[in-house]
Amino acid sequence: MAFPDRIERTAALTRAPREVWKAITTADGLSAWFGERASIDLRPGGAASMTFVGGMTIDMRVERVEEPTVFAYTWRLPDLPEDDPRRTYVEFTLEPDGDGTLLRVVETGFAQLPVDTRRETYDSHSQGWSRELTELAEHVDGA
Repeated sequence: MAFPDRIERTAALTRAPREVWKAITTADGLSAWFGERASIDLRPGGAASMTFVGGMTIDMRVERVEEPTVFAYTWRLPDLPEDDPRRTYVEFTLEPDGDGTLLRVVETGFAQLPVDTRRETYDSHSQGWSRELTELAEHVDGA
């Protein structure tokens, strides 16, 4: 059986897609739920970064911006050397759901990772997305 290359999570949020869009595509929005500090140049090819609790900063590159339905980026994985070109691809899709939003996040690219760290990275991200989407829901639904 091949190594899983995809993590997919969904969240039903009470806010409209335009409100959720701000939470996932702005520095203030991302900093409120995803990390401690964020920066983002919201255009395909734009640079972004996320600093997490403990000071770890991850560099990102914006890949898709289709307001207010699709936002995607690639990010460098912290266990790879800084000059390693391998990245995973993260895509958020927002669909209207009554007065709220059905948000889907998909991260792919784990099968390309080194065999000795692949499972640990996949499991960490799998657990992380569950936790982060709970924090996103608390942030936007409580706003």
